[in-house]
Amino acid sequence: MDIKMLPVYFVIGGVVVSAATYFGSHEKSLLAAFIAFLPAMSVVIICSIYFASGTQAAVSYARGMLILLPPWVLYVLAVIFLLPRIGLAGSLIVGVAAYSGIAFLIIRLT
Repeated sequence: MDIKMLPVYFVIGGVVVSAATYFGSHEKSLLAAFIAFLPAMSVVIICSIYFASGTQAAVSYARGMLILLPPWVLYVLAVIFLLPRIGLAGSLIVGVAAYSGIAFLIIRLT
C-alpha cells in the first residue's frame, strides 16, 4: 500500500459520508443512499489493490464483495425492522452482530 495515498482515501471517504449525511438529514434519503452507494470507495479500493497486487487480487476482492452481500442485506433489514422498535443503538448492535456473525461464518466456510 502506498502510504502517500492515505490522505486521498481519507478525503474521499469524508466527502461521501458528509454528502450522504447532509442529504439524509434534509429528508432526501434516496439521494443520500445513492451517494453512499456510489462505487467511489470500491473504485479506489479496487484500483489500490490492483496497483499493489495485480489483477487476481482485485478480482478476488470484487468476488469477496459479492459473497458478503447477503450478510450486508441482512444488516440493513435488521436496522429497518428494529430501528422503530428498539432504537438506534440496539438496531445497529443487532445488525452489525448479525452481519459479523454471518460474514465470519461465510469466511470460515470458503
